[in-house]
Amino acid sequence: MIIVTGGAGLIGSAVVQHLNQLDREDILIVDHLGHSDKWRNLTALRFMDYMEKDSFERMLDDGSLKSRLPGGRSLEAVIHLGACSATTEPDATYLIRNNFEYSRKLALATLAADARFIYASSAATYGDGEYGFVDNEQQLSQLRPMNMYGYSKQLFDVWALRQGILNKIAGIKYFNVYGPNEQHKGEMRSLVLKAYEQIGATGTLRLFKSHRPEYGDGEQLRDFIYVKDAAAMTLHFLHNREAGGIYNVGGGTTVSWNRLARAVFTAMERPINIEYIDMPESIRNTYQYLTCAETAKIRAAGYDKAVTPIEEAVSDYIRNYLVPGKRLGD
Repeated sequence: MIIVTGGAGLIGSAVVQHLNQLDREDILIVDHLGHSDKWRNLTALRFMDYMEKDSFERMLDDGSLKSRLPGGRSLEAVIHLGACSATTEPDATYLIRNNFEYSRKLALATLAADARFIYASSAATYGDGEYGFVDNEQQLSQLRPMNMYGYSKQLFDVWALRQGILNKIAGIKYFNVYGPNEQHKGEMRSLVLKAYEQIGATGTLRLFKSHRPEYGDGEQLRDFIYVKDAAAMTLHFLHNREAGGIYNVGGGTTVSWNRLARAVFTAMERPINIEYIDMPESIRNTYQYLTCAETAKIRAAGYDKAVTPIEEAVSDYIRNYLVPGKRLGD
């Protein structure tokens, strides 16, 4: 059996759908559905059981994973994607409990069950990129995340390294992931979805002005990765159990907000109409102007599939999911 925490989320539901395409249904999904419509992401997926995160954590506290799985199944792997991913979350205690302490507990239980542990770290751990975006475990302690979310992820990476278990597990540093099944994410939704809604309502897309002279308005750069590619890269580490440590999952190239915007207008068959607005003072000091994943390491670990180009991926997302109102697996 494979446990996928955060299995109703953006990346988690894509991972489950990819497993379904491989004829795997022996899956336990763990998540916290709350009051959102995240449950809709589950309706087209095939899995053995579902458990709320609080109930699952109590199960962890009460005994080993090995003896408590549904149907007495043996545990093959835990793909731990469940976390609070809001970069603006102000409650540091909540982030520590949810993203660090819970992850630590689950990692130890998984290893005790002699199962594979794959977990979501984050590109937010790289901070302003002063030390680059290289997935080198020996540089972990040098990184300075710019928000509490990134720091909560950084804590677990460093803990796993110091405990001597990082080489036995796989930590995935996701860059800007976008695609179907992100509607529940509120303000953390990708620009693709926000742009689709803005353009549909007003015909115009608002982008932040640049407040650094070396970048033009809308020319801030990001590394974007389509969720289908992110899921495939993640599951590479299920099949390659020998690969341990930290790995970047990104496109390996930069795309400007302007280029992404043009891809959205094109997919919607609407004329390009961009308005540049001032960036809020509250985020100017922590705003990243450039992210770009170094992907040589995941390639060296055997992942050889091409990443979907931004224009192709945006077109697939908008025309095959947003316009018809579909979710992954529909």
